[in-house]
Amino acid sequence: MTAQRSGKIGTTVGESEPYWPEAPKRPKGAPNILVVLFDDVGFSDFGCYGSPIATPTIDAVAARGLRYTGFHTTAMCSTTRAALLTGRNHHSVGVGCLANFDSGYPGYRGKIAREAGTIAEMLRPHGYRNYMLGKWHVTPLTESGATGPFDGWPLGRGFDRFYGFLDAETDQYSPELVRDNTPCDPPGTFATGYHLTADLVDQGIRYLADHVADNAETPWLMWLAFGACHAPHQAPFDLIRKYDALFQEGWDVERERRLARQIELGIVPKGTRLPPRNDHVKAWVEHGDGERRVFTRLKAAYAAMLDHADQHIARLVGFLETTGQLDDTLIVIMSDNGASQEGGPFGMVNAMGPYNLRPEPMEEKIARIDDIGGPDTHTNFPLGWAMASNTPLRRYKQNTHGGGIRDPLVMSWGKGIAARGELRHQFCHACDLVPTLLDVSGLAPPKTINGVEQMPLEGTSFAASLADPSAPSKKAPQYFEMFGHRGLVQDGWKAVCFHPPGQPFDTDTWELYHLDGDFNEVDDLAQREPERLKAMIDEWWRAAERCKVLPLDDRFAPRFLENVKRFHGARKRFVFHAGMGHLPTDVAPDVRCRSYTIEADAR
Repeated sequence: MTAQRSGKIGTTVGESEPYWPEAPKRPKGAPNILVVLFDDVGFSDFGCYGSPIATPTIDAVAARGLRYTGFHTTAMCSTTRAALLTGRNHHSVGVGCLANFDSGYPGYRGKIAREAGTIAEMLRPHGYRNYMLGKWHVTPLTESGATGPFDGWPLGRGFDRFYGFLDAETDQYSPELVRDNTPCDPPGTFATGYHLTADLVDQGIRYLADHVADNAETPWLMWLAFGACHAPHQAPFDLIRKYDALFQEGWDVERERRLARQIELGIVPKGTRLPPRNDHVKAWVEHGDGERRVFTRLKAAYAAMLDHADQHIARLVGFLETTGQLDDTLIVIMSDNGASQEGGPFGMVNAMGPYNLRPEPMEEKIARIDDIGGPDTHTNFPLGWAMASNTPLRRYKQNTHGGGIRDPLVMSWGKGIAARGELRHQFCHACDLVPTLLDVSGLAPPKTINGVEQMPLEGTSFAASLADPSAPSKKAPQYFEMFGHRGLVQDGWKAVCFHPPGQPFDTDTWELYHLDGDFNEVDDLAQREPERLKAMIDEWWRAAERCKVLPLDDRFAPRFLENVKRFHGARKRFVFHAGMGHLPTDVAPDVRCRSYTIEADAR
């Protein structure tokens, strides 16, 4: 007689007792989870945060739940995604900067460490099916080719299905797509009306329809990470034209209007004042007519892209309602960092030009104004509009001032959040999301995943604030660092420094703000509170050592170049045969800014 865990095995079936392992069960009260992650959307860009851009679906989700005004990210895309997915700080898990490069240090591998499981890996043993759509960008891009390795791709990190792209950005009309672990072509073109945002939502609805058919009682996690509103800003031309008139008065007027609306909505405190324009941003009236027309159209393309995404979120939310899942689904909508400064002072019709050291004169932008947002452009708006998107905050994506790290966060859950249209002002951070999701699902973080001992979560659940507007903010000090820009938030105070690239780090000037009374960091108290500032700087250095932030590195382009050199080594010749699949940029030979020869055998 042979024993099983239960039942028994005899010589014949008549002498045996069958046994079926119990399938994982949904934890009592655990919701389905829908995370909608926008890219490079500023603090004020959702309608319910003060913007004139039409986002009725997001606004409706907020009206059924909560808006947070103290949610903070890491100032960049890969890094915030690593924190959101794992519940740890981004340097701690090896994604201290972009996934585009491995800098050779523990905090900067560009890949999430195995000791830092993702939310998908944590939920899977409890019966969740996990679906990833859109932008991933936490896999080293030298590992994004058709042969992998795949251990850092979504299916290697706990997701059951994936449809999206691995890089930081992609063309919305002709994206570099992957289905599960296989590169694939998009199902349409610009000429046939294709747009990636619509495609992602189509696939999301398909996944959920399959889920309802196959596993209706099984919980699910869907992570929908749009390309919107990262460059290229691409959207239907009719939507772009709709926004032309809205922004003709320029960014100075737009900032004033948004701040007034934010005060009216309670997003920011009464008495909040706009800081001076950011460096390198001129007054709108100082630009010529041609420049203003281009700037307006670039902003219109951005607004249309956000509006377009909101329209497609409506389809997904509508499907949840049709299938009776809406009240059982925790919906989280947010941005990964502040609006981008990468368009520079004059914006770009072709944002890829600088990678080839190709200038784009204003005359060329004006001549191509009607192409903006279409398939032959790769547009990004100018600094002034990014500043307006981040109203009333200072600076941008990549910076550790508010404009880079304070972002919109909307949550609703019919059965789990009683609040309707309320605000929450608690300080919370991207690494706090996973602890919160586990908390509301009644789960503890696993000690091991696939045999690998797990590092502790570094985030703190803010689930108490879902029901209690007076719940305390996160108590533990929260550090920030990106390209040498640094910051620390603790007990309602913030120490922060802006780091000019190439300048010695010890010459940077630290500032001090009391966020509890200075929402947008306009009154520097460094001279008045030197002891407090010193203590916070010391705490920052302790966190930096603990969380693998060191060594500080403010390089951008050189890290890309050294990564290419390390990956390709001395290889000078590449052979491509008919029948091969797609070759992503970081795996392909780098032919930018250099001479090269192509030989073709046409036989």
